[in-house]
Amino acid sequence: MRLSSLADYAVVMMSSAARLDGGPVRLTATVLAGETGVPLPTAQKLVSRLSAAGLIESARGTGGGFRLAREAAAISLADIVEAVEGPIAMTACVEAGAHDCAIEKDCRMKPHWNAVNHAVRGALAGITLATLASGPEAVRQDSASAHDGAGVMA
Repeated sequence: MRLSSLADYAVVMMSSAARLDGGPVRLTATVLAGETGVPLPTAQKLVSRLSAAGLIESARGTGGGFRLAREAAAISLADIVEAVEGPIAMTACVEAGAHDCAIEKDCRMKPHWNAVNHAVRGALAGITLATLASGPEAVRQDSASAHDGAGVMA
């Protein structure tokens, strides 16, 4: 599984926003594009999607811009990915109304995909924006603490 470029850019932008939020610089798509290297039109599109998902709050007019809608520790990697990609699903067959699989009638895996999707979402939900904004060592520690001794999500 690979994230789309848009989801990847959204994570990069939100991490930067978490580091800059509350600082002297007003957060805008232009500021984040400059900070991250994400092209401005893409940054603008992502700001719109992240706002629609309730992850950032915007203010229009002079002195406008945006800020995180809640603390970085309360925003997960799953929240960001779902804001851009929609619900996390490894296959399309678990979606309501999806009947485009040639083996759907006899598939023995279909009943298990929801458990797989739940596990993947749980792993992404276990990593917070605060962790991502603090650096790679924090992500390793956060990830290790989310697993029990058997390597299964707690």
